[in-house]
Amino acid sequence: MATLVLTAVGTIFGGPMGAAIGAMIGQQIDQNVLFKPKNRQGPRLGDLAVQTSSYGSPIPVLFGTMRVAGTVIWATDLREERTRSGGGKGRPKATNYSYSASFAVALSARAIIGVRRIWADGKLLRGAGGDFKTATGFRVHAGGEGQAADPLIAAAEGIGGTPAYRGMAYAVFEDFQLADYGNRIPSLTFEVEADPAPVPISTIADVLSDGAVGGTLSRRLGGYAASGDSVRGAIETLARAAPLSLSDAGDRLELVAEDAPVLTIAASELGAAAGGAGAAARDERSTSTLVAPGEIALSYYEPARDYQAGLHRARRPGNGRRVERIELPAALDAGEAKAMAEANLARGLTGRVQRTARLSWRHLGIAPSQIVAIDGVPGLWRVAEAEVERMAVALTLVRHRGGSITLMPPAEPGRPAPQPDLIHGPTVIQAFELPELGEALASAPRIMTAAAGSSAGWRGAALAVSHDAGFSWEDRGSTAAPATMGAAVTALAPGDTLCFDDIGAVEIALLNSGMQLADADDARLTAGANLALLGNELIQFGSAEPIGVGRYRLRRLLRGRRGTEFAVADHSPGERFILIEPQTLAMIDIPASMIGGEMLTMASGVGDDVAVQRAVPIIGSSVRPPSPVALDAIPDSDGGYRLTWIRRSRLGWRWVDSIDAPLGEEKELYRITVLRGGAVVRVTESEVSEFDYPAAAIAADSAGESAVTILVAQVGAFAPSCPAAIVIPTD
Repeated sequence: MATLVLTAVGTIFGGPMGAAIGAMIGQQIDQNVLFKPKNRQGPRLGDLAVQTSSYGSPIPVLFGTMRVAGTVIWATDLREERTRSGGGKGRPKATNYSYSASFAVALSARAIIGVRRIWADGKLLRGAGGDFKTATGFRVHAGGEGQAADPLIAAAEGIGGTPAYRGMAYAVFEDFQLADYGNRIPSLTFEVEADPAPVPISTIADVLSDGAVGGTLSRRLGGYAASGDSVRGAIETLARAAPLSLSDAGDRLELVAEDAPVLTIAASELGAAAGGAGAAARDERSTSTLVAPGEIALSYYEPARDYQAGLHRARRPGNGRRVERIELPAALDAGEAKAMAEANLARGLTGRVQRTARLSWRHLGIAPSQIVAIDGVPGLWRVAEAEVERMAVALTLVRHRGGSITLMPPAEPGRPAPQPDLIHGPTVIQAFELPELGEALASAPRIMTAAAGSSAGWRGAALAVSHDAGFSWEDRGSTAAPATMGAAVTALAPGDTLCFDDIGAVEIALLNSGMQLADADDARLTAGANLALLGNELIQFGSAEPIGVGRYRLRRLLRGRRGTEFAVADHSPGERFILIEPQTLAMIDIPASMIGGEMLTMASGVGDDVAVQRAVPIIGSSVRPPSPVALDAIPDSDGGYRLTWIRRSRLGWRWVDSIDAPLGEEKELYRITVLRGGAVVRVTESEVSEFDYPAAAIAADSAGESAVTILVAQVGAFAPSCPAAIVIPTD
């Protein structure tokens, strides 16, 4: 800086007096040549809000803790992955595409301590606990001088073409999953910690100017982001907002606070003139209040509102209408911002009054920004200019408000709207085979998966299946939306499947407090509302009574829905509970040859240290007809029985025409099995819904036992139904 250079030159050639004169000349060069104002020099709030990737974009120098957007400095092309799903009757096969990208974002042109939270398109991507809401690899290079090149960038670009970016902090995302952001790299902002405690303003100035500007000020900022096209602009923005002044300390400039030490000038020392002659001691003048700003508008960042831009206005009564705007890229609370705005307003008003004082050459040491008091003159004065002419010093003084900035009464920052910081947590997955829930026939067996998390922040997981006991895995995209699921606290007693069960009740504990259950009236139940899988039974519930956080008591039940009456009497505490909603179920079609086997499902989310597996037996529930009903044994005259039953269909559950249910299978066929003491003694088939069991056959099958059990199952295109059973006496 010219001031520092000419101060040093003046000292060499003229001693202390030469140093003072040199400093004054240097200040004029600084103000009018080197640091002549441009259209834009200092940092602005908008510089930190939008992520850029343009060549030459400024990278801020960060202090304290700030939220910044950063600059993309490297990126790969999008990586595409394909998975296939669907198929079968009414469900065409679909190819699903997912995309990921790897990229690096520059954060600060100065070393940092670390990164806290991260937002993507304004939504929380990384929480305060370090957990990510979307799957990605992540690491931070803090910007130290020993920083090594990032291994991912080096692998892609070659070690010889990969800079280490020493002295610059940056973050690297590896295989960032883009599905949540429209398959594009989202706009990211980072909460960066460059100094865990508030930073003195003088320290900020010292670092930015490489020691040319400093001081011992105690005033601190929670965070500051220096950018723009000059160091002077960044420091001037700080000094203007604080407000502070710059003073020449000989070898550097120092920031001077409003409450700097006061130099008192005796009345007898006034009146010197050029050449040593007498002159008027002083004169005072005041400009119109119209010159002073009538309003100060200070914009800044508020940590209490996740570093959203804040604005505080300070207004004065009177006829001043000029609005002065100050953009300070600093982290302030509302009270600090209000105090700064009020201080700037007061400084502008008192600064209208100016005075000239002429002193002898003995006062060459008085420099601009120094605070003085004059005997006999009320108030304090700040030296705006000091001019030396023929052994006399002429001071231009501006009235000074005095005192330090005091915090104003608490200011209201506005209602914060923070993004919920919910931990993703581990994945809980359930896999099961259910009867077809729609009105169309399934043409192949189908497994359903429902997944959620023990934390309300769980969003999804990658899904894979294995048909060979885990030797190989097939990617199936991702899980569906989080399901409402949990476990039974009590065991549901057996109940009637033909009408409402108003006696039975079951208590349910849901996985997390963000899940809820609701009542449904009879009309909604008839339409299919509140369908749930409890153990292996499909139920519907009309009443969901809250009995604690995440706990409900379910009443007014419809039991054994969609042919699951076989599980009505098979309940126990701890069994699974899943609310059946199409949008929360991932459908997996499997070959019919797997009926009788087992499939493994595997889910892996961002909160899972180890992938979660679940085995599901494939018994054909999704493609087999429901069991026959109304099985009856009618005695005939010769001691035999005629067995009759009513078939049901997996097509047309709602029975809209009140006639016969459609067959829903390739042909009508039933398998009749006779058991004696649990052992199979006869198997036969019938193409109609009845079977004659003559006395001779009964005698042969019973072998002297008092009764036999007869099972009747409908034979479907893929698998037989669950059997209906009846015991008939043989004696």
